[in-house]
Amino acid sequence: MARAKAPARSRGTLTVSRPRSHGARRGGAGRPAWVDHYVLQWHNLGIAVLLISIFLLPWRSAILALETLRDAAVEGLGYGVFLILVAFGALGFVILLGRFTLTLRTLRWAAGCICGIVAIWGVLGVFHPAAGPAEVSLRDVGAGGRFGRWLLGFPGVAVWLVSWLTTSFIFWPRRTRDSIRAIPPAVVRIWQLDLHRKLLAAVTSLTDAPTGGDDLMAAVEREMAAAQPRADAPEETDAVDRASRASVQEGQPVSEEPARAVPQRPSPWQLPSLGLLAAADVERHAPDNSARARLIVDTLASFGVDAQVVQVNQGPTVTQFGVEPGWEVKTRTAPERDARGKPVLDRDGNPKFRTEEVSRIRVRVNQITTLANDLALALAAPSIRIEAPVPGKPVVGIEVPNTSASIVTLRSVIETTVFQKLSNRSKLALALGKGVSGEAVAADLSKMPHLLIAGSTGAGKSVCINSIIACVLTHATPDDVRFVIIDPKRVELSGFGSIPHLALSKVIVEVDEVVSTLAAILREMESRYKRFEAFHVRNLEAYNRHPKVTARLPSWVVIIDELADLMMAAPYEVERQICRLAQLARATGIHLVVATQRPSVDVVTGLIKANFPTRIAFAVSSQVDSRTILDTVGAEKLLGRGDMLFLPTDAAKPRRIQGAYVSDQEIERLVDFWTSERWEPYRPPTYDHLVVEARAEQEREDDSDDPLLAKAVELAQEHSRVSASLLQRRLRIGYPRAARLMDELEEAGIVGAAEGGQSREVLAAEPDA
Repeated sequence: MARAKAPARSRGTLTVSRPRSHGARRGGAGRPAWVDHYVLQWHNLGIAVLLISIFLLPWRSAILALETLRDAAVEGLGYGVFLILVAFGALGFVILLGRFTLTLRTLRWAAGCICGIVAIWGVLGVFHPAAGPAEVSLRDVGAGGRFGRWLLGFPGVAVWLVSWLTTSFIFWPRRTRDSIRAIPPAVVRIWQLDLHRKLLAAVTSLTDAPTGGDDLMAAVEREMAAAQPRADAPEETDAVDRASRASVQEGQPVSEEPARAVPQRPSPWQLPSLGLLAAADVERHAPDNSARARLIVDTLASFGVDAQVVQVNQGPTVTQFGVEPGWEVKTRTAPERDARGKPVLDRDGNPKFRTEEVSRIRVRVNQITTLANDLALALAAPSIRIEAPVPGKPVVGIEVPNTSASIVTLRSVIETTVFQKLSNRSKLALALGKGVSGEAVAADLSKMPHLLIAGSTGAGKSVCINSIIACVLTHATPDDVRFVIIDPKRVELSGFGSIPHLALSKVIVEVDEVVSTLAAILREMESRYKRFEAFHVRNLEAYNRHPKVTARLPSWVVIIDELADLMMAAPYEVERQICRLAQLARATGIHLVVATQRPSVDVVTGLIKANFPTRIAFAVSSQVDSRTILDTVGAEKLLGRGDMLFLPTDAAKPRRIQGAYVSDQEIERLVDFWTSERWEPYRPPTYDHLVVEARAEQEREDDSDDPLLAKAVELAQEHSRVSASLLQRRLRIGYPRAARLMDELEEAGIVGAAEGGQSREVLAAEPDA
């Protein structure tokens, strides 16, 4: 009898079915035993894959031995761990369904799923969350881990794009083909509208910068040769400017139309390359933040404070641990009762008791802040700073110093996107440093509009001023910004004495010249206000944009390195001039940067603090100094060497920053670039004539009779002895003027001679005729 034929099986297909009985030695209906064994192995494989996918979920593992493996997997794969585990779980379920068929269609869909996972993985690499699964930091590598970061680089981006295209072809073939067919007409349309040339021009204007060295000089020569300015063009411009200035000073209205149009020639200046600055510092060995976080939690728990570390932000100098306060739970012991209300007894006949919760309240913030010294002892840190709470976050920030601090170079901050966006809008953009989380911090001096810096000796004030000047020199020409530098120390800022950005011919180092220099700046401020009034504008930006302005006015930055020396020499004149500049000079584009190493109330007076809303505090010796400069404590716990608190005008609390460092070699390279002989024909004129005029006016006032002499005589008539300090207090004048009044009273015979620094005796009631 003929045997019945088995149904035909399609080629390229493997079908595996579930066995009816796993314990049988042989299969049923002529099926060999090895087939059952093969199917049993697939069944076990499905169970194993499903269990592995559930067991390896990146949650907080209870097995300490797997924490290292889990953290390494999360760091390498990021949130892609979930994609792999979901894929493994799906595969395990498919195997356990009982029928696993391999066909060309199945393989195609499996390939589409794999390519889709890779495509989604690349998208995850774009995001950089602070913490990933199992609280592993993904800030540096991205949400896709190291594999996601590789997919966004070369040549991984090719794999990523191919995965997107393959997934689209498998799941949406018709739409993909239609989209590809629409690309050539779109390219032709873009070419017809000439959009590619406009885009290329925009990108070139943003990225075109000299690379330094001989190529830079050659580019400057080509620029100067192409411009070919006339020899008389600068003289014509200066002549028109002097004429307009003279007419304004004489009170005559400025003509609506200039006598002749003076064309503005292109600027010959070219910005230096960032290659003149040192590259970013190599990252040091990172501390074990997980161990320190556990130590913080254990220390707080030992004092009865329930808390949990939920954030870890590592910066160049300190690491901020975000601590979330826990709960204070109050309990009581009560006897257990059954359903009828009778006490429940144990085997010995004693009543049983249970613990029940009475109340639950949040841990108070001051319970954590009062343990600052105990936390510093447990962490073996010199000092810690607690920020309670962190602005914008529901956590308490505990800032612990790193074992090895990283140097924040000026170039590493300038190259960031934050600073580049700010420098495109303002020529007074300042690269301050990096925050506790390693993010770049930049500020606009024109928005401050003045900056007060204070700190003890060696804390980093002079380095901060050097970095401010060097930062402006990297992206501003002498046509944009001019400096007035006052350095009583003589050596801190003398290296900038030859740059063309100086408004005066030298750095002011003599204390006797400070008053006349500040008076010259006041004269320039008043002259600018008269120009603004003539053109009916309100500030420097509107004046420079006015179509009838022939010469743009640059911004001025007045740098004073040590305010205490000036306040000791002439406290009244210096305070009055600085306060007047701080009150009125903002609209004229004149900004002050004042530094002092003695933030006491006799140096940083109330008037000066009121007119300097933006402040930087470096390490100080006491809480009193911190309150003087910031109106709050915290600066006394700084580490020094550039560690500072920055208090902008729009912030309620200061922000901790590691200041940018610029070396003497970098300053020399920048100064050599700007003092090159190629720029000598274009060096702008200085404003020394304003200082000469201010000094002459001061000498005329000194030679003439003081108008306060009569009031000084009246004051002497009311007392039997007078002194210069008495005249200072009662007449509200400075010491030099009070000393001159005392000399005039002595010449007039009203007071006697000096008696070794003591007060003088009043001899006559009226001066001699």
